[in-house]
Amino acid sequence: MFRIRKLDIFIAKQFGLLFLAAFVICQFVLMMQFLWRYVDELIGKGLSMDILAQFFWYMGLMLMPQAFPLAILLSSLISFGNLGESSELTAIKAAGISLMQAMRSLIVITIAIACISFYFQEVIGPRSFISFQQLLLSMKQKNPEVEIPEGIFYDGIPNSNLYVQKKDMDRGVLYGIMIYRMNGGYEDAAVILADSGRIQATAEKKHLLLTLYSGEWFENMRQSGMNVSANIPYRRETFATKKILLDFDGGFNLAEMGGISADARSKGLGRIIHDLDSIREFNDSVGHQYYYEAKQVVFARPSLSLSDSTKVQKATAGKADLIDSLFKHQTEEQKQRIITMAASDASMALNNMEFKADYSEWLNKEERLHRMEAINKFTLSLSCIIFFFIGAPLGAIIRKGGLGVPVIISVMVFIVFYILDNTGMRMARIDEWTVWFGKLLGTAVLSPIAIFFTYKANKDSTVFNVDLYKAILMRMLGLRTKRSVMRKEVIIEEPKYEMDAQMLANINLEIKQYAQNHSLLRWPNPIRVFFHPGDDHEIEHINGVLEVAIEDLSYSRNKHVIMLLNEYPIIATHAHTRPFKQKWLNVTTGLFLPTGIFFYFRMIRFRFRLYKDLQHILQTNEKMIERIHQLL
Repeated sequence: MFRIRKLDIFIAKQFGLLFLAAFVICQFVLMMQFLWRYVDELIGKGLSMDILAQFFWYMGLMLMPQAFPLAILLSSLISFGNLGESSELTAIKAAGISLMQAMRSLIVITIAIACISFYFQEVIGPRSFISFQQLLLSMKQKNPEVEIPEGIFYDGIPNSNLYVQKKDMDRGVLYGIMIYRMNGGYEDAAVILADSGRIQATAEKKHLLLTLYSGEWFENMRQSGMNVSANIPYRRETFATKKILLDFDGGFNLAEMGGISADARSKGLGRIIHDLDSIREFNDSVGHQYYYEAKQVVFARPSLSLSDSTKVQKATAGKADLIDSLFKHQTEEQKQRIITMAASDASMALNNMEFKADYSEWLNKEERLHRMEAINKFTLSLSCIIFFFIGAPLGAIIRKGGLGVPVIISVMVFIVFYILDNTGMRMARIDEWTVWFGKLLGTAVLSPIAIFFTYKANKDSTVFNVDLYKAILMRMLGLRTKRSVMRKEVIIEEPKYEMDAQMLANINLEIKQYAQNHSLLRWPNPIRVFFHPGDDHEIEHINGVLEVAIEDLSYSRNKHVIMLLNEYPIIATHAHTRPFKQKWLNVTTGLFLPTGIFFYFRMIRFRFRLYKDLQHILQTNEKMIERIHQLL
């Protein structure tokens, strides 16, 4: 039975405070990143504070499900990092409480947050998306006079197109003005040209007042009911100064929802499933209709006679050469007409097929978007749990709290997830990948990582032990550390100098004997290296005796002896004969040529290094024996 313990309350309290702070930070970062996409729609619009507040409010509601996973990752990483850094996690394990038992309260909280995330995506998210898109569309339709561009026609004013060659923003003057007014349609358009002018909004923000200087006005005078083919009178007016009032609503009006409600992001899961059936049924009906139209394609042209058309059909059913023979019997004029009509038909058929292909692609894209949105509601909620089982075990392993290492790791993990998720979404949207594969790519990659980290943390594994990886890398590259022998502060028993000197003398004899029997500077046989056992017991014995002598002499009080001990190299006893101790690893490495070549040359390097080490040991032994004799 699940009982709430003081430890659960303690860990939950730490996690809760960090989660709230991390959520605020993540929400702010996501909102700022999202804001840059629409900053052009906000600047220079003259929007009131309540409109801006609505804009940020709906934006925040839409981005909350994305902020939940990152906040959970960061807060869980810092929480268990702090526990490990302060040794509280060690005390918890010493009390017989495993890591999974310590995390159980946070697991419940994380599952609750995942459910809240799903609720946001199912209920609040679609409503916020509709309101946000409606607000954004209204912002785009609010066109103040200062946005009139230079060098292109501006159609933001109803029933008018305005062209400005140059603007002087300091003086508020427009130069090279051309206005097309279409109050009665294109046939009744009025063209106004002006050398310069000014534009300003009226007090009620319902009209724009244009004051034009040195211009001309051209306008058709066509009346309703006038024959289209009749000559249409027009008037021309030259003016020095003229004021024109244009309809322009400078206030903020909410746009119609239109097609916003048809977007997959504006629907809950139930409605998406319901609409998917309708979309698939409609797509199938369109496909069947296109197939039926393709079957109606005929080979005979209506311009040919009935007998010729019948001949063409029989020729295509029999021998195709009869078509060519029938074409040769036509006159030059008929041949040209047939070729022209065939080319026209081919062009029309191509355009028709391109239109049908684009429309079919759009229909299929709508279906994919609905399926992607349905899957996204689950994957985004599931990512909260996955990120927790990445952050909490990582914090327990690295045992670093604060905002240093946890923030770096959290950002790296989130970037990996963001790249995988967005790549999968883009590839699924353009139908390069299946929807399931694209949307589950990030989840499928991070889930095994979360399981691995949880397992390692529960087993107290040193998966992030830097010294361990450093030692493995140095062994692979043939690097080694120097011997470090420090003078002992307390010495209970003096070294046996006479025995140590005799051991070093014997080592010199063995090294000289080894040099006569083995040629370390000769290239070894690759077959023997990778496929036969190659333990060098003589070097192992020399190294063992040397280490015993060095260990005994390390208790010396003489600083010169200690200095000589640090000159002894650390010998690799088997790397000069074979890459690995395990036989199957040597065979596998030898069969795979690239790695085999690398480790073969690595072994040659170790042989050359062993040769130099043995020579250095001989010299150091002579110095040590001489120093021991002086001490005696």
